[in-house]
Amino acid sequence: MYEILYQDVEEKKEYEQIVKKVLMQCFKEEGIEESKLGITVTLTTPSNIQKINKEYRGIDKATDVLSFPMFEKDELVQKIQKKDFILEDILGDIIICIKRVEEQAEEYEHSFERELSYMLVHGFYHLMGYDHIKEEDKKEMRPKEEKILTELKISRD
Repeated sequence: MYEILYQDVEEKKEYEQIVKKVLMQCFKEEGIEESKLGITVTLTTPSNIQKINKEYRGIDKATDVLSFPMFEKDELVQKIQKKDFILEDILGDIIICIKRVEEQAEEYEHSFERELSYMLVHGFYHLMGYDHIKEEDKKEMRPKEEKILTELKISRD
């Protein structure tokens, strides 16, 4: 279902527990827990995520999370409806800058767990084909993100 890669970041059980809990809930919420879809979560540094952001998005600055989906939304919806998955199907990659998670948790005055969980849920829904550039898309994506966090009892406090 998922794999965690560490790119110049110390491995921590805390990270692994959060990733597992959050992604399991995401898969359950979307009814794909029995699928063979996989996600790679890479935890990295500001300089590494900046390089990736520049290479793939043409933006030469560090960011908190990047998502690289393997399917278009319509294609994914069809696969889910037909339960048409093979072992090699990858939902996509989520890349998270741990330093930014720490900084944003402090800035927004909530826990590290809440910030990392949000980054994971946010990345997951990008992999599922959701976006937040247009207001109408944001109105569809944000409630899904909040529902997962609420179900996991991960609040902003």
